[in-house]
Amino acid sequence: MKAAKRQEPRILIVKLSSLGDVVHAMAAVQDIRRALPQAHIDWLVEHSFAPLVARCHGVERVIPCALRRWRKHPLARQTRQEWAEFKAVLQLHAYDAVIDLQGLTKSALVARLARTSSTGLRYGLGNATDGSSYEAPARWLVDRPIRLEPHVHVVERSRLLCAAALGYSLDGPAHFGLQAGGSGVSAVGNPFVARKPLVALVHGTSRADKEWPLAHWVALGQRLNHEGFGVVLAHGNAAEKARSEEIAKQLSTAWVWPSMPLDVLADTMARCAGVIGVDSGLSHIAVALGLPHVQIYNFDTAWRTGVHNARQVSVFGQPYPGLDTVWQAWQGLATPVLSR
Repeated sequence: MKAAKRQEPRILIVKLSSLGDVVHAMAAVQDIRRALPQAHIDWLVEHSFAPLVARCHGVERVIPCALRRWRKHPLARQTRQEWAEFKAVLQLHAYDAVIDLQGLTKSALVARLARTSSTGLRYGLGNATDGSSYEAPARWLVDRPIRLEPHVHVVERSRLLCAAALGYSLDGPAHFGLQAGGSGVSAVGNPFVARKPLVALVHGTSRADKEWPLAHWVALGQRLNHEGFGVVLAHGNAAEKARSEEIAKQLSTAWVWPSMPLDVLADTMARCAGVIGVDSGLSHIAVALGLPHVQIYNFDTAWRTGVHNARQVSVFGQPYPGLDTVWQAWQGLATPVLSR
């Protein structure tokens, strides 16, 4: 790529959603920073995820858009005004490379709105990969579609696409660069919990078939309490909050977190000693923060989105992993947590 030879190339990453996918793409930004340390990297993302992307090391400018909201009222005056403002922000700079990591028609179309330099090109996925969302028209809307091995981990997919587009080789394991800030919610007012290392239980997911039984969460929380941990519970909607409260009332030491924006939630989670959760966006935030983490899978898809390293592990079982399996996985991580 000619643009990569410029001393300070300007690069636009297009990854609109969803939460887990946005977190996964952060690793590609860290690769770009290592390979092209003078690059200016901007990121186009759905408005609700923008505060989290702002926590990603190496991102110079976050460009939020509200496609999900705009498409509900496409002709409304407010939509037209916001759309015009969005285009003005997006087209402020000309890019040497526009890289669509989403692989959907909508992301490719939005990517085409960005201005490119005289030698700039648009890149995107040239084929579907196993288990991923992909729409064939996306490859016709970029200048250089890039084909990848179909059986590839979702994190590596973004890393490989950016490496091929910008002309560098991957070096080492993924690093996400998700930086915790100081806006986390304090446990003040819950002093009993504050004296113990906290483990976050992430039970919420957008798919009911990814859930883990309520009784297992309660039993897991009780074991954590017995081992000296306080339990904290996150939630993203009213139903998840009710579930958190149901779990908490059966534990001796538990704290149901208040509702909070994603960046504040990440900052609050970063203070935890570890996380145990289902395959969800919040679980992937825990991975990106480098926390000790057990990921629970009801489907054999951990090869695509899961983790297996010294600090983090995925467990799979059908119809879901048993309580003892999850507990044993946590115990394999917990000893260094307690000794810190």
